[in-house]
Amino acid sequence: MSASTPHFAAIVVLLFLGTIFILGISLLILFYGAARRSAFFARLGAGAVITIAAGYFLLLSGVSLASSEETLPPEGQKYFCELDCHLAYSLVSAQTAAALGPEMQQTSAHGKFVILRVKTWFDERTTSAHRGNGPLTPNRRKVLLVDDTGQTYAPSAEAETAFARVGESSTPFTQALRPGESYTSDLVFDVPNDARGLRLLITEDDPETRFVIGHENSLMHKKIYFDVDAASRLGKL
Repeated sequence: MSASTPHFAAIVVLLFLGTIFILGISLLILFYGAARRSAFFARLGAGAVITIAAGYFLLLSGVSLASSEETLPPEGQKYFCELDCHLAYSLVSAQTAAALGPEMQQTSAHGKFVILRVKTWFDERTTSAHRGNGPLTPNRRKVLLVDDTGQTYAPSAEAETAFARVGESSTPFTQALRPGESYTSDLVFDVPNDARGLRLLITEDDPETRFVIGHENSLMHKKIYFDVDAASRLGKL
């Protein structure tokens, strides 16, 4: 099972950039009219700005309201669509622990540690014909663990340091890949013992994605999660 964000990436990115370009021209006309005290150009520029911005907002919010929340099972793949290639993320394994680190230097959880292993894969089947074999550096990612009440938890830097001290190798999400390459990253969260219905959210952390039609970060758009509890029940680690 797989899901992707945003759909039709090339089209929606071009629409976003084109809207910005036309808005820029409209603003120039508005400023020109104001500077020359021309009511015609001022009204033309203002009308174009309002019409274009309102139309784009209606399309953005309409697509968002029509979206549906998705929760991927273990090994399900979440694709981030670039213009000429896609990166896929999947939840490989999940486990819990009360403490982490070497026996004499353990770090104890305030509640319980949830340790997740995530695979990043540059799907070579999604590259365009002209792209070549050059490396791709992933965009910034935002990672959160969400429980059934909507409470969110960020990764614990202290817990991840303790986990690394036991010799577990982990590759950062910022590591570049070539087509077909993959690596795994370990994420450690400190959550309350009674946290239930845990789901993992991995999304882009670039502010412009909030204005891209169909992107899960856009206004009111539903998210794509990974089912952490299902991975734990399967005893993946």
